[in-house]
Amino acid sequence: MKHSFAIILLLVTTFPCLGQGVHHFEPGFNLFSKDQDIQLGKENAAEVRKKMKVIDDPVLTEYVNRVGKRLAETPEARQSGFPFSFEVVADPSINAFALPGGPMFINTGLLKAVDNEGQLAGVMGHEMSHVILRHGTNQASKAQFIQIPALLAQQMTGGGSLMAKLAQAGIGLGANSMLLKFSRTDESQADLTGSHIMAEAGYDPMEMARFFNKLNQQAGSPGTGFAGSVAQFMSDHPNPGNREKAIDDEARALPHRNYGYQTGEFQRMKEVVAKIHEPPPPKPQQ
Repeated sequence: MKHSFAIILLLVTTFPCLGQGVHHFEPGFNLFSKDQDIQLGKENAAEVRKKMKVIDDPVLTEYVNRVGKRLAETPEARQSGFPFSFEVVADPSINAFALPGGPMFINTGLLKAVDNEGQLAGVMGHEMSHVILRHGTNQASKAQFIQIPALLAQQMTGGGSLMAKLAQAGIGLGANSMLLKFSRTDESQADLTGSHIMAEAGYDPMEMARFFNKLNQQAGSPGTGFAGSVAQFMSDHPNPGNREKAIDDEARALPHRNYGYQTGEFQRMKEVVAKIHEPPPPKPQQ
């Protein structure tokens, strides 16, 4: 009987009803507390820093933090209570990812690919939305909703590494796990919530749609040289369908704003990141 109730709860919280006008989403079914999201994010971020090369460049670090903090100061991000952080990593793939609780990593490949600051803000706003809506731990909760409650209870009383406790039970929640594998429903919610965050920060939400459209076109054109770099982004961010139109419709429904905000440091960032030579991406497994 308990399992039946859990399944019904999953269905209700995973597929919210979409009406007309501006959409507002709430985090779905989750066995983790917000504090546990933050702990998981910190533990995973430490592992990411061991495996990826963090770029310690003052221009790039200051730039992504200026854009990120602008987004994090919007009402939707602030109300989440998550402590967002922003770091640049040397990776040619056009990508960025945010871990539960707020740590975000932006690939140099993404910085090289965006055409303007609004496009970068769009990807970062999208990633922040995954954190705000707690999609990572929501996915983990749905996949392991029988084993996780007892493990979380043990961890709360005993302390120590949350990742280690889960790993001992055969539940891997590293950065490459289900914490970053989102459904098309998750992607749609992150697109629309991200467009709200962009607009509140003074960026045109349509820049997110334009960037996704650009990647779609490049993914279908192997001759551009971008296809491999784009493939990882499209794998991590599956298209929920009519992505650009959905963002366009949402942007039109938002209150009118002047989208003129710029840090003024975009071109300087481009000059610095162009000089960075990343290690080649790993070859895809056959």
